[in-house]
Amino acid sequence: MTFSPFLESLLVFLCILNLGFCIETDTITRSLVIKDPDSIVSNGRIYRLGFFSPENSSNRYFGIWNNVSETSIIWVANRNKPLVNDSSGTITMSEDGNVVLMNRENVVLWSSNVTNSSRNTSAQLQDSGNLVLRDNANGRVIWQSFRHPGNAFVPTMKITNNINTGVKVMLTSWKTLTDPDFGTFSAGIEALSIPQVFIWNGTRPHWRSGPWNGLILTGVTDMYAVYLDGYSMTRESDGTVSFTRDYYARLLMKIILMPNGSFVQTMWDVAKRDWNVTWVAPIDDCDVYGVCGPFANCNNLRKAPICSCLKGYEPVNKEEWGNGNWSSGCVRRVPLQCERSDNSSYKSREDRFSRLTNVKVPDLMEVLPGVKDQCENMCSRNCSCIAYSHDTGIGCMFWRSSLIDVRQYPSGGSDLYIRVAYSVLDEKKDSKPIIIASVVTGLVAISICIFFSWCWISRKTGSKRKLVYEKGKPYPSGSSAIVLRDDMDEVSLDELPLYSFGMLSDATEQFDEANLLGKGGFGPVYKGKLERNGKEIAVKRLSRASGQGLQEFMNEVVVISKLQHRNLVSLIGCCVEKEEKMLIYEYMINRSLDFFLFDPSQGVLDWKKRFSIIEGIGRGLLYLHRDSRLRIIHRDLKPSNVLLDENWNPKISDFGMARKFGGIEDEDQAKTARVVGTYGYMAPEYAMGGRFSEKSDVFSFGVIVLEIISGRRNTSFYDEEMGLSLLEYAWKLWVDNNFEDLIDERVLSPSFKTEIIRSIHIGLLCVQEFPANRPTISNVLSMLAGEIADLPLPEQPPFTQKRSREPSSSSLSQSTTGGSNNVSITIIDGR
Repeated sequence: MTFSPFLESLLVFLCILNLGFCIETDTITRSLVIKDPDSIVSNGRIYRLGFFSPENSSNRYFGIWNNVSETSIIWVANRNKPLVNDSSGTITMSEDGNVVLMNRENVVLWSSNVTNSSRNTSAQLQDSGNLVLRDNANGRVIWQSFRHPGNAFVPTMKITNNINTGVKVMLTSWKTLTDPDFGTFSAGIEALSIPQVFIWNGTRPHWRSGPWNGLILTGVTDMYAVYLDGYSMTRESDGTVSFTRDYYARLLMKIILMPNGSFVQTMWDVAKRDWNVTWVAPIDDCDVYGVCGPFANCNNLRKAPICSCLKGYEPVNKEEWGNGNWSSGCVRRVPLQCERSDNSSYKSREDRFSRLTNVKVPDLMEVLPGVKDQCENMCSRNCSCIAYSHDTGIGCMFWRSSLIDVRQYPSGGSDLYIRVAYSVLDEKKDSKPIIIASVVTGLVAISICIFFSWCWISRKTGSKRKLVYEKGKPYPSGSSAIVLRDDMDEVSLDELPLYSFGMLSDATEQFDEANLLGKGGFGPVYKGKLERNGKEIAVKRLSRASGQGLQEFMNEVVVISKLQHRNLVSLIGCCVEKEEKMLIYEYMINRSLDFFLFDPSQGVLDWKKRFSIIEGIGRGLLYLHRDSRLRIIHRDLKPSNVLLDENWNPKISDFGMARKFGGIEDEDQAKTARVVGTYGYMAPEYAMGGRFSEKSDVFSFGVIVLEIISGRRNTSFYDEEMGLSLLEYAWKLWVDNNFEDLIDERVLSPSFKTEIIRSIHIGLLCVQEFPANRPTISNVLSMLAGEIADLPLPEQPPFTQKRSREPSSSSLSQSTTGGSNNVSITIIDGR
């Protein structure tokens, strides 16, 4: 049946007026009335605007939510004026050009409330979740929901503080989890001295982020950098300071201010169709603002009590302090020795500074430009200065009146220098002789006891485990002792828990082949399950035929046990019993990247997952190169050493060949006579000359990027006629401006083509022949995020034949997917 154009238009008009579920638009106009339960959706179908009821409530609200989940509300208009048992609400444009919500009696319950607005307006729901009211005459935005946020912070939303007017744009919590009415908690930024994010309970601070240093909020240890997390702080000419997060179309995230005063950051998991919690604050008791009172430090890793007075201070009320009430804080125990000099400037004759490491610096700081040495000099010359700190992105921070909300972290944070009287530091020196004498006496007594105990134990036989060092002797058959081999006598195993062979044998069902996850240069890897807690583990067992040994084993123990990052695999423990060397890792349910990338029987990794994996590997490398305390070069980065968790989050593994630079900041490269790694992923300067640096890992990263894009393995990719490697093939197609042939046809889509081609460009920049031409991994991440818009042209990769830029008529044969070359080489000898 066909209709005339007039009848078709009439049917559409009637549908829009009477059947709101037919509406497929992102804009509210004068001619459109949205009736409960109808809604409109943003252009990219990311957010929806309409009516909803909270769980276990019949009240109706007008709001915005993520289209993936109706329960993920990010904004509510009529928070304190619900439609009580009324499902006849309507949303439309009023005569004066405002967006209005009315009940069945046409009483306005909520309005955008713009005065002197044009009557020719429309309201559009954007893909960012922002409802924007525009003057149609000039396109000017006259109102937006992001300027009136609820309890949710989403990308591109700005939380602001105008330091000239005091006006703030803040989040406010719901009253309860099911009542959108205004709660008691609010969150925003305080930017009078230096910007910080706060949560307030009424007017009292409840949580504080620490100061912004241009890259991160220094008191948020899970924050990495602008180019990783996407958060930024800007200051405008009118005095407005804004905190925001970049928008990524492929990523849905939100931070909710909960009714209990907590921040909860979640990200949408496409595979599980659920929200994953990625960050929470406050995270523990020490995160609560000023929990220990002034001049005290909170350390959640300490045995009770978690609060302690800063050096040179003592509790104001010792009885309350002993009972766990620390609110009154501490007071200075020994007065400072400041005096005014003849020139009326302050100086210190005997005061010194006590250093407290890895802390969130106190609140109420003053800021001046300067380097670290200048900070100490400026503070020591002013008696009112009681502490200082320095950050390269901030300068000098000083405190005069109080030191409040100090907490200590296991790692990260800042160094705080607290002014104390010289006698306080001297107390430690005066007690040294007594301490030394006591320690020496104690050690002598303990040694005597140990000697006689050893003599007694050696005469006994039993089944109890003991740690034994044997040199040149085989371990006794059937013995249950933990025996370290000859080459293990210099090993320190204090870094990790020590697991017994029997425990791991039981966990893997006696290393059953059915539990074999794979094999590498180190040896086989088995899946296991600990009986005591049911935890799933991966056990990497050194093969006797392996070219790797004690050095690689202990290198991995020492290195990875000191590293903590969401894109690095976690090492749980190790086993060195009898002739065995084993490493125990967290189990990665999705195994390794090469398993899904090169085996067509395992299904297809879509482009969104592939791009997320590329970024995750980059974040892990950035941590190794710049943000970890050891500054690590991995030296064996390849897909089989990238593991994937249940959320497809990549985790770099296998640090047996990693090298650390020893903390020498200006050491950019090193040389080794023992070249280790895997063919196809080693940079030319390393493979040929043994020179390695951060740029060596960048080269390996570039190879992985091209493999992820093409779905083809570099070490098994070739053309029978032309002898092309994957790098050479990628370069040839780049020169010929023919990108489609390189891209895995299973992910080639017009909607992702631009992003994929840009990733090819970045991959080729990473595999350039000379290290100086390759970008740093931080620049790579900025390129991937689009923060560096104009990319330089790549130069020809190494190990390729020189070719003209004339298009070639030769066709490339299909690459083989079979065959795996995952064997890591131990040494290369040049001829």
